[in-house]
Amino acid sequence: MSSSPAPSNASLPAAQSKPVNNGLNLAQQEAVNYMHGPCLVLAGAGSGKTRVITHKIGRLIQAGLKPEQIAAITFTNKAAAEMRERAKSLIGKSAKGVLICTFHALGVRMLRQDGAALGLKPQFSILDSDDVTSILKDAGGSTDLATARQWQWTISAWKNQGLNAAQAQALASGDEEQLIARVMGHYEERLSAYQSVDFDDLISLPLKLLREHEDVRSKWQASLGHVLVDEYQDTNATQYEVLKLLVGERGRFTAVGDDDQSIYGWRGATLDNLKKLPVDYPSLKVVKLEQNYRSTSAILRAANNVIGPNPKLFPKTLFSELGEGEPVRVVDCDSEEHEAERVVARIQSLRSEGSLQAEGAQHRDWKDFCVLYRANHMAKPFEKAFRKANIPYKVSGGQSFFDRAEIKDLCSWMVLLVNNDNNQAFIRSVTTPKRGIGHTTLAALGSFADKYKLSLFESLFSNSLGSVLPAKAVGSLQEFGRYLNDLEYRAKRTVGAADARAFLTDWLKEIDYEKHLYDGEDSEKVAAARWTNVMDFCDWMSQRCGGQIDDASGATLEKPTKTMLEVVQTIALLSTISEREGDQDVVTLSTLHASKGLEWPHVVLAGVNEGLLPFKLDDDDGVNTDSIALRLQEERRLMYVGITRAQRTLAVNWLRRRKKGRDTIAGTPSRFIAEMGLDKTTIKEDPREKLKALRAEFAKKSADAIAAAAAASELR
Repeated sequence: MSSSPAPSNASLPAAQSKPVNNGLNLAQQEAVNYMHGPCLVLAGAGSGKTRVITHKIGRLIQAGLKPEQIAAITFTNKAAAEMRERAKSLIGKSAKGVLICTFHALGVRMLRQDGAALGLKPQFSILDSDDVTSILKDAGGSTDLATARQWQWTISAWKNQGLNAAQAQALASGDEEQLIARVMGHYEERLSAYQSVDFDDLISLPLKLLREHEDVRSKWQASLGHVLVDEYQDTNATQYEVLKLLVGERGRFTAVGDDDQSIYGWRGATLDNLKKLPVDYPSLKVVKLEQNYRSTSAILRAANNVIGPNPKLFPKTLFSELGEGEPVRVVDCDSEEHEAERVVARIQSLRSEGSLQAEGAQHRDWKDFCVLYRANHMAKPFEKAFRKANIPYKVSGGQSFFDRAEIKDLCSWMVLLVNNDNNQAFIRSVTTPKRGIGHTTLAALGSFADKYKLSLFESLFSNSLGSVLPAKAVGSLQEFGRYLNDLEYRAKRTVGAADARAFLTDWLKEIDYEKHLYDGEDSEKVAAARWTNVMDFCDWMSQRCGGQIDDASGATLEKPTKTMLEVVQTIALLSTISEREGDQDVVTLSTLHASKGLEWPHVVLAGVNEGLLPFKLDDDDGVNTDSIALRLQEERRLMYVGITRAQRTLAVNWLRRRKKGRDTIAGTPSRFIAEMGLDKTTIKEDPREKLKALRAEFAKKSADAIAAAAAASELR
């Protein structure tokens, strides 16, 4: 892979060959010190995998690799940022040179550098999910959003398998798949014409680059001396092939993962990638990390018992030296509302207990509590109960205001005002709302812009544009360009909140955006809600322009004034406005899938019923027995992930009666509760009774304190 092998310990000076092992247990040291071949680190929940990865980066640098020769690949930007910070604290400035990024960010880097081999120019645009849906509706000649999304999911699945439209067409079974494969072909043509890629292309196109272009493959293999992959069990088939081609025959990589935490099968992740490693790399070194630094023994025992029935690729058993801890509690609830009341009581009980016991106070902030559930809709009863009890909370994974399609539409116009060369913003703006400019026109404009090295906006006013487009199309495009220039001129001269509100109102009327929303929705109620979001956005933008502004209390405030264009220039920061969640002292409500990689001192697993967790597994939809067995195994892993999020206490709730649609049905505790193997004499609790006792104790202590103070006063 690298042009010359990494130096062995024997060839290093004594000071350099000393292992970077501070604070590592023996298994972690073994993983860190194995550097010269393929290595699989089976990192159980809470076993310090990030610590191993960052220490291994330091060890590789100590052994002679340059930071630029090391890549550490994660699955989320948050995980990459955390790894970057921890690497920096361990190895200092050298960490800056290490490539620490997500699979998709690596794909962007590869395509920016070498995408010309595939016909991509360096400034290609990356489409988001809404952009893709819009293009698919056009490519398939459909106005139905649900149909376009179904196409999107199918095409995404094909791309994750490494298939293009032609290959998908050859493998498609049935009329529906044949239709989607044809739509995929039209979709690919539009992406090429628009010089754009979607999220899946950031993996599939780098794979194509490495497979079909030996010079590119040799370049990347020579530049990377060691590749580390976090959350390896979540890789899909395409990502595995990219990894193989990046590391070459020498296979200098470290894959860190846990087959017991593979919960993303529905989006293409496959345990086959773990099975393939020993076959593709016979010299594979396997290291198991089984010591858990997060949870008590009681919690880990329940986790080990639950995951026990699943078949094992690499058997392991987690253990902890944090002590036995509180027993895991099972709480039976009459209904969803009753469950929410009990959770409120449990949180209040634990917080009251913390206020009475100084040693427990460190884990009694609101942010120390989390409620986990299988599906998003299960959050509603908890939200209502928390509001009633004045408990602050956040719903993790909820859609950001600035991720809504209507807000993205408006932001694309704003971005284009301050950066005419942003092709992605241009495409969204010129087609939203529709103005009679179709994909054929945009494809020709894209080819023209590429040929003359111009942005799409710059191309509008080229004297040569008429040579590739009919006069009517040129007229429509130039009308859009002139309107945008006029809008920019007005934005520069719009000062203060009142003028800004008028500017935005006029703009939305001019482009007829309200009609666009209502025409695009079957439900008038949904369209009205989206228009309300638009009004909220306009209010927010106007207030940022300053001047005399009425605050929530009705008082008039005077704030420094800005022009609309000055405010628009901060548009790139909008998505961060409401996302300072890490600093908030609030209870977390989260799906089990979104909780992976996180931890809390006190966790409640909600609605652990048959039909919810595990999710419905019957075969009335024609699913075969083998498929049901695989789904059950993934559901069991999901339960395992939920249990292992807890550090100090864990409560598992189930419902005696639960809602199913508009009906209420009898509830059955999940089979996973029995599999936890809990002591039947200690598993039930009623937190409301415990809370009453704690309040009585608190009242008694307060009364005693008052009496003591009174007595002392009399003595004085």
